[in-house]
Amino acid sequence: MFIGRANRHRGFTLLEIIIAVAILATMAMAIYRFVQANLSAIRASSDAVAADSRYEGLREVLMAQWQTLPPGKGALLGDTFKLDDRSRDEIRWICGVGPGLMTRYAGGDYVVSLRLQSEKNSDRYDLGFLRKPRNDSAVSDVNESWVPLIEDVSSLQIRYFDVRLNTWVERWTDAGTLPRLVKLTVGRGDSPTPWEAIIPLGRTPL
Repeated sequence: MFIGRANRHRGFTLLEIIIAVAILATMAMAIYRFVQANLSAIRASSDAVAADSRYEGLREVLMAQWQTLPPGKGALLGDTFKLDDRSRDEIRWICGVGPGLMTRYAGGDYVVSLRLQSEKNSDRYDLGFLRKPRNDSAVSDVNESWVPLIEDVSSLQIRYFDVRLNTWVERWTDAGTLPRLVKLTVGRGDSPTPWEAIIPLGRTPL
């Protein structure tokens, strides 16, 4: 009788406690790794969404700029320039003031270029606008200003659709007319897939 009562009140042994603690530690570690992996995925997804929004913002700014260009007088020209001893595509156009180019309170027209520029103390490139007043006759670039848009860009390719040839061309030097379409292909440093946009220079009727 006394022996049975003693067995009913027996506590956990040291081995049982160690096994229980080990199981709890394993479960805690698994939960921690699961939460950490999900937080990393959420953070990466947020960064990707933020990067994509910058490119979509660039598309909207360029569409607003180019669809208001009048043909003739060199309103839009595309050629190449030398950067780090390599040929880089560049597109230039003439525009008035506006918030998209951060010239809301300035006066007169501007010559704006979409191009790449080297980052300081780095082998990476930034994509942005280089602008200067249209009537600027200074020999130096003292009146030029750089408006950075997207960091860590590896390449920029610009093509122009010529309806007379029914094909894409690498340059646009016809100052008397505008291309029907402009295609931008930007190599992204944050993605193996380049960003591409085809922008019509004429508004699509509703």
